Order: sequence, then structure tokens, then C-alpha cells
Amino acid sequence: MTMIIKTFTFNPFSTNCYVVQSGEDIVVVDPSNQSEHEHLQLIAAIEALPGTLKRILLTHAHIDHIFGCARLASHFEVGIEVHADEVLLLERAETQAAMFGVELERPPAPASLIEAGSPIHFGDRTWEVLHTPGHSPGSVTFVDREEGVAFAGDVLFAGSIGRTDLWQGSLPLLMQSIFGQLVPLGDVMRILPGHGPATTIGREVRANPFLVGHAPL
Repeated sequence: MTMIIKTFTFNPFSTNCYVVQSGEDIVVVDPSNQSEHEHLQLIAAIEALPGTLKRILLTHAHIDHIFGCARLASHFEVGIEVHADEVLLLERAETQAAMFGVELERPPAPASLIEAGSPIHFGDRTWEVLHTPGHSPGSVTFVDREEGVAFAGDVLFAGSIGRTDLWQGSLPLLMQSIFGQLVPLGDVMRILPGHGPATTIGREVRANPFLVGHAPL
């Protein structure tokens, strides 16, 4: 069964949101929609697909990735899912928003917790869950090996890596996540990041200045 991926870039931080369909099941990865226009755009895109929204998945709970949680969860009556180590960030969403001078509707408590090693199922897809901390303590990457794609949040970008100066960020831990979890996925694995264009593991290993010539710290 074909998997359809639609990419949207929302909010002042230009954060990617992914709408993924398999069969009659739809999931959203990182609802970054903030403005009323963005809310309506995302809702319309989901409702235009021949399926039903089943899951709202967070790679992590930094403010720019959770703007749309409340609106989406309420509209579709679907709970959000996040790693346990991100729950505190989710609970402090309003504090995060104040720090960056932006507005946010308080997200609901998670309906369930994402765990590394516990796969995500929808349609005919099975996604592996990798715990990839460093940018954020509970950052996770969703991997579809059949499709050859990984939703990596803010762990690895085209030509860059996630920042580590936020709460519980760690450069050594981030590098361990990249080299220990992502690089072994293989050169052809396509990375769909939280910001910027898609890339591949091979391209980043060869050309990313943060990776070339480096090993885990």
C-alpha cells in the first residue's frame, strides 16, 4: 500500500509538519501550525484525504513543534503522543511560549507515551521508534524502513544538526544519537527533518560539516 507524505512549513520558526496517509489511516507528525490560517490549511488538507486522522505524533515537545496540538486534538478528537522525557516540556508549553514571545493554546496532556522499541502502527505501516536525545531529552525518530524514510525532528538537518543550548540539550549525546542511531540506518535512508529540506544519511555523512571527519564524542 502506498504511503502518501504531505509536508507543510508553519509558524515563525519555519517548522515542518508532516501529514502521512496509509490506506484509510492518517497520522500527523509535529503539528506546528500556529496561526488561524495555518490551522485551517492543515485541517482542510487532512479532511481532503480519503481517510481518518488516527494519531498525532511528536518527535519532541519544543514550542515550534507543538503549536497546533490543542487545535488539532480538539477538532479531530485525537490524542497526542510523546516520549515520557518530553512531558515536562509539554506541560511547560505556555512558559516556552512566553520565553520566545509567541502565543500558544495550551496543549492537552498526552493520550499515550511513545517508547523506543515500541512500534507505531497505522494503515499497513509499521514505524520503528528510535530514542535520539541531545537536542531534547525525549527526542524520537520515526523510521519506516520499507519506505526508506525517517522523521528525525531536530536531530539532523541538511548541512547541520540540532541546537543543544536549550533545556537538557547535550552535544555529546546528540552526536551519539546521530552516529549510533541514524547513521546505521544506511546511506540511502531519507531524513525528513523538523526544519529545512529533506536529505539522506549518505549526503550528510559526506558533506555535513558537523559530521565529516567526526565520531561520537
